[in-house]
Amino acid sequence: MGLMGGPGAMGAPGQLGGPGHLGGAAGAFPRPGPWQMAKVTEIRPETATAKTFRLELPTPVPYLAGQHFILRLTAPDGYVAQRSYSVGSAPAEDGPSAAVELTVERLPDGEVSSFLHDVVAVGDELEVRGPIGGWFVWRGDTPAVLVGGGSGVVPLMAMLRLARREGRAGLLRLVVSVRRPDDLWFADELPGPETTVVYTRATPPDWPRPAGRLTAADLAADLTVLGSGANGFICGSARFADGSTTALEEAGMAAGQIRVERFGPTG
Repeated sequence: MGLMGGPGAMGAPGQLGGPGHLGGAAGAFPRPGPWQMAKVTEIRPETATAKTFRLELPTPVPYLAGQHFILRLTAPDGYVAQRSYSVGSAPAEDGPSAAVELTVERLPDGEVSSFLHDVVAVGDELEVRGPIGGWFVWRGDTPAVLVGGGSGVVPLMAMLRLARREGRAGLLRLVVSVRRPDDLWFADELPGPETTVVYTRATPPDWPRPAGRLTAADLAADLTVLGSGANGFICGSARFADGSTTALEEAGMAAGQIRVERFGPTG
């Protein structure tokens, strides 16, 4: 099936890393398991340019909300291309997770994203390794303001899904910034008392907030509800992340309480 390759063992699954400041609590975090061939069991369109791929892992691995996986494609001539994608699904309730969901935006001339969107079908196998990362993670037990720009909502969705499943949605406030209604990922699932959508270019009819960039005023009420002990998680482009960091600080959050994950278009 085009770009595909066999797995190469790299490390034992489920190893734990050392202590770190994780969503307000110190503790170990899951480290990368082996490369493995995951089966695509579901593909869901999120927008005209984004799809969610549900992958069944033959070797289940533990992960935390906010971590990501590496997806690797290998051509018959040996050429390798790999990309890192945040996990959007909540971790398993007990023990290692047997499946993960990765949401991928199709980028112009993106060799990996185009292959995933145009070629991959349910039943195919993709080579993945994870989880990766120990800085941008939430364990589900501390208050947090989540701020996502466009596709940056993906790791924050893992946190929101975890909170809702565990009956702890009151610990979170999620603010998502997108240009237009058609650009909103997870549109059917997002609405709730703990979520806010900020449209920067155009809004739905009768939307209470006019179109415009995210500001401190959009975050101040959330900080008031959650209190001074809340942490901040920001994910988006470098420009969005910088602007949102400033907005959170202006709203009253200390810089040391903010975790930021920046990304760029790699295709």
